[in-house]
Amino acid sequence: MAHLDDCVWIGGIPVSRFTAHQWCELMIGDWRRKKGSGTPPKVVTTVNGQVVSLFTQDPIYHDALLETDHIVADGMSVVFASRLATETPLPERVATTDWFHAGAKAASRHGIRFYFLGATRQMNARAVNRIRKLYPFLQIAGARDGYFDRSRIEQVASEIAETKPDVLWIGVGNPEQLFLAHRFKTLIPGLTWIRTCGGLFDFLSGMRSRAPKAVQAMGMEWAYRMALEPQRLGWRYATTNVTAAVAMARDSRSAPLH
Repeated sequence: MAHLDDCVWIGGIPVSRFTAHQWCELMIGDWRRKKGSGTPPKVVTTVNGQVVSLFTQDPIYHDALLETDHIVADGMSVVFASRLATETPLPERVATTDWFHAGAKAASRHGIRFYFLGATRQMNARAVNRIRKLYPFLQIAGARDGYFDRSRIEQVASEIAETKPDVLWIGVGNPEQLFLAHRFKTLIPGLTWIRTCGGLFDFLSGMRSRAPKAVQAMGMEWAYRMALEPQRLGWRYATTNVTAAVAMARDSRSAPLH
């Protein structure tokens, strides 16, 4: 876990107080320090309302989240809670679908190699094709869909390791992607980062659209997505939003002062 003085607690979850630029600097710095050091990979994940809800209800996920190295503020509700309940609020929302582009540009400049794991075979391929067009100098070590039998995880890890990636992006949804990230941390020690990314490939492939910027700024992107997919997301948001709001109101605070 990141040094706790650099975090705020939102719903009991320590969230790193970094800007998008600082996350890029951290990735580059960790990659440089990794060379020849033998340090284990870092698991970097995100928090939004759904994550807060899962954290309060699933004890296995609760422990897995607290074992990560860094937690990124992906949802505006998390940022709002930090402003209301802490003396050191989060500087900004760093949505994965936005930060990916900043990370890809930084990786392109420094030769950091990305591997993309997740989504269906077709969607993964479409996302990678678009990434290649957007960032022709980005080193893509490899890619594969997320639909493999979990009994084959060691074989998949070996195949990924052979491509020598530095950052492994995992987009298979919560809570599973976090459990996989911790397994890959042990199975692929040469990685610098394992970065969970949820539905990133859906957006990169062009199959799904982001909410307008004004809607995002109001913290209502969830409502936009629910309007597009009411059957899939309606019940999820109806239940998780309430649970998350209660948790964030009850247990959000600044880091302890020393």
